[in-house]
Amino acid sequence: MIRTLALTNDDILVKHIQLGQIHDPSIQYYWIDFNCPSEEEALLLQSSFHFHPLAIEDCFHFLQRPKLDYYEGYSFFVLHSLNRQTLEAEEVDLFIGGNYMVTFHFHPSAAIDKVWEKLLHTPSIQEKGISYLAYSVMDKVVDEYFPTVYQIEDELNDIENIDDAKKSISVLMEDVFKLRSDLLKIRRTILPMRDLLYRVINSERLDVHPEQKRYFKDVYDHLLKLADMIESNREMTSDMRDNYLSLNSNRMNSIMMTLTVISSIFIPLTFIVGVYGMNFENMPELKWHYGYFFVLGFMGLITLGLILWFKRKGWFNTDKE
Repeated sequence: MIRTLALTNDDILVKHIQLGQIHDPSIQYYWIDFNCPSEEEALLLQSSFHFHPLAIEDCFHFLQRPKLDYYEGYSFFVLHSLNRQTLEAEEVDLFIGGNYMVTFHFHPSAAIDKVWEKLLHTPSIQEKGISYLAYSVMDKVVDEYFPTVYQIEDELNDIENIDDAKKSISVLMEDVFKLRSDLLKIRRTILPMRDLLYRVINSERLDVHPEQKRYFKDVYDHLLKLADMIESNREMTSDMRDNYLSLNSNRMNSIMMTLTVISSIFIPLTFIVGVYGMNFENMPELKWHYGYFFVLGFMGLITLGLILWFKRKGWFNTDKE
């Protein structure tokens, strides 16, 4: 679907203009949005607008990093929005000329829709020109990152405050590793966008008024904040992982110590029982009247002695948090 907006020299916003009318002298600037275009509509980038073949190729192939390219008469931006369900990057392409902006995206874009509606219903931004519209798109794309990052941060805080008795360590570890994986996905989107905005605010070739560069600087500041939040949350996941691994190790040590104590106590008892269970005829102790009770008492003394010895060595001391 292709949708169009144009602002006339009389400051009248016109919708649904034909592509053949965009070069009319009465048009102050125009915005054409290729929203999930068909194959035939996508070919208009070449036939109607005559954009550079390399820029058009970038529109059809997903790029791993956002970028900015300069061409004669216009600049080409590749932005990455974030899919909230999959946390995968989705490409939004911008062609910015002196009096036009062409946006191209194969996926529905909430950022584009919000700026489109804002332009329709807010006369005050209509007079600010194409560079402000480009800023608005970038700003909305970046704003869409925040809810996902905040959600992950809230989930990490919930995990940190959860009672260990209510959830097993293995389940908690799965949650932590999943959130850490989600943070890495978002990080691969945000950091390249941060580098792109740094290039924008320091570029001398972009046709942007110095006063309006402050708006792009604001988007860059948002990306810096997001990058700091992601790094902080990744450190939190690392600390939580280390804490859970240490707790799990301590529990395993406690279990092994218990089993070792039990085994150590039963080794001499098993030896005694084994000796007197060999049924040799020349074993004087087998003929004793009180031999059975003596052996049981001796085994009890060995057990008590080992328990006291282990206690003296501190094997029964447990650290309770």
